[in-house]
Amino acid sequence: MKGRLVLVILAIIIFIGTQSCAPSEEQKSKGEEVVKPVSTHIGGCILAFPAAEAPQNVYQETEIIPTDEYKPFTKKKMVYGITLIARDEISDEFINKVGETIKAMFPQEGPGIDLELQQTLLKKLYQYRTVIPLFKGHNYQFTPEEEQLWEMTRSQNSICDIIMEGVQGQVNEVVEHILHHVTDVGFHFTFPDSWGISKNSTLYKVMQTAIEKNYYNITQYQDIEDNEKLRVLLQEFAYWLIYTSW
Repeated sequence: MKGRLVLVILAIIIFIGTQSCAPSEEQKSKGEEVVKPVSTHIGGCILAFPAAEAPQNVYQETEIIPTDEYKPFTKKKMVYGITLIARDEISDEFINKVGETIKAMFPQEGPGIDLELQQTLLKKLYQYRTVIPLFKGHNYQFTPEEEQLWEMTRSQNSICDIIMEGVQGQVNEVVEHILHHVTDVGFHFTFPDSWGISKNSTLYKVMQTAIEKNYYNITQYQDIEDNEKLRVLLQEFAYWLIYTSW
């Protein structure tokens, strides 16, 4: 039953038509009257504008190196456009394993792989400075001074979730939170009509259908701030679609 549901939902995503995003004359008129301030982030975490260049070879992987670029974190490793940042308490072994998981999500050979499209998506991860912080267990509290540094790091990057080392359900913890960044940044900018963080996307329409039919329970997300709620609902729904289809 679950497999059939997943196939139905995926079929809807692939074949459903999307409505035009062009503004109506009435909307244009209203837009001329009220100029809205430009937000730096979409959904509270995704950079609204590109802030870095993508290299010609998007399949780059660095070693773990010290850094003061992402304070209060002290070391980093970049894999395929996703930068993993951590403090000294995080083991290098764990960082490298997370990096291997990212690489495994983007194989360069195999049936059905569109390498050109894959590379386009990876470029978006670079351009919108995709960053995942790693924490030791549930210890992700900051001192007041560190909190200021953390806010600066958040403002300059696309940081939509964290990964914790040494927690129950470790495998799912890693896979889920990598996927959140891949869909929030990569899918959003590569497939805006289908997977965009927007009420105009096919993903949103399919999600609404799933909510109405009680396939997707959103009760736990009701207290999230309005500027983040849509993004969280869509990222979690996208995660369940992809993870279940795997």
